[in-house]
Amino acid sequence: MKKPKYVRLADMLSTAIQNGKLAPGTKLPTHRNFAEQAGVALATATSAYRELEKRGLIIGEAGRGTFVRDLGLPPTLGVQQTAADGLVDLIFNMPGGAGDAEMLRAGLRQLAVAGDLEAMLRYQPHGGRAHERRIIARSLTSILGPIDPERLLMTSGGQHGLATIVLGLLRRGEAVATDTLTYPGFKSIAALQGLELVPVEGQAGIMDPDELDRQCRNKKIRAVYLMPTAHNPLGSVIDEMTRLRIIVTAQKHDLLIIEDAAYAFLEPNPPPSLFSLAPERTIYVGGFSKSIATGLRLGYVVSPATHIDRLLEAIRATTWNVPAIISGLVAGWVEDGTLARFEEARKQGGAKRQQICRAVLDGSEVLGHRNAGFAWLPLEKGIRAEPVVTRLKELGVSASGAEPFATTLAVPQALRLAFGGVPIDELDGVLQKVRDAVKEVSGA
Repeated sequence: MKKPKYVRLADMLSTAIQNGKLAPGTKLPTHRNFAEQAGVALATATSAYRELEKRGLIIGEAGRGTFVRDLGLPPTLGVQQTAADGLVDLIFNMPGGAGDAEMLRAGLRQLAVAGDLEAMLRYQPHGGRAHERRIIARSLTSILGPIDPERLLMTSGGQHGLATIVLGLLRRGEAVATDTLTYPGFKSIAALQGLELVPVEGQAGIMDPDELDRQCRNKKIRAVYLMPTAHNPLGSVIDEMTRLRIIVTAQKHDLLIIEDAAYAFLEPNPPPSLFSLAPERTIYVGGFSKSIATGLRLGYVVSPATHIDRLLEAIRATTWNVPAIISGLVAGWVEDGTLARFEEARKQGGAKRQQICRAVLDGSEVLGHRNAGFAWLPLEKGIRAEPVVTRLKELGVSASGAEPFATTLAVPQALRLAFGGVPIDELDGVLQKVRDAVKEVSGA
């Protein structure tokens, strides 16, 4: 069967890209100019460009046009890529410290002498063991207020918590409002479920409630996904007044609010959570990977009672239950104060790394929460992120541009630097490579 015309055009450009006739960084004609050159309708040219974007061969950049991708870098397709072997990893935020392994040994020893080990080898309740749910619920009282442990369900990490919400409560084709830059993990879950993400403009990670209202009036939106405290990747914290205005809009349009609190522990004086302000429509998602270790996959969702059964069905269908050894270990750490020590260590380590980052990149705009192990580096006008990422790879550093985080068609030019796992005595040198790569690409 003959291919559609737009596919034939995409194939033609694809061949030119892959054989090097169109080099990485080449700016392509506008959709209209390409349509005129190819003698096709504008819609056909637009479809051809979209097909090339799907193949990971071109990328649209905000205010600049469409460019050929560097094929030496894997297309992200909206998700972050793991750093290549031997490269310093500035892609994933991996908290850690020299004493973490010993803390794990001590925790496992305590678990071995205190628990019913045989019970841990059996299937567990889908939502988690009752006494551990009570422990975690009590630990959240200062943030969320008193919580009925029956409304808290344990998951295999915060990412799994988000998945249970999307798979359990949202239907294929429904629309979810998000920030224009958002967590790549939520993007991947939304894509799996066939959800439409509606980008809502704001200022530095703080969603504009009026813009949310406008989008809701123009489109049927089912939910809004937010990281109100320590936004990833920008580090912003939404003030209480803006939170209240977002809730008013959510009430007006009957939106489900998904509050992602992955990094909320970094903020010492947070405004009231969205859950505490609107518990009837908010699902609060948290976990311990960012505060303890990424390998300990334990999270939780706190939900209105009306959604509990559907969420339990999603947990049962995806993991059946949280591994009891992991939940027992973390619950013990919550009770004996180890978690609080972990959180304090992560905040102090993040603060030191933020100071180093701003000192090395002095003169550049750096966005990030003051205690976070990651920062956002917008690039000056005329500098593209992709060649900077390529140059950093040559210098032995893996970094990410904005594409995994962007929900808009046009991708801003920026770098996301996740330095939480870089030894602090090495960070200065690593960030100097970032500074030098940006200067080289800019020609400065």
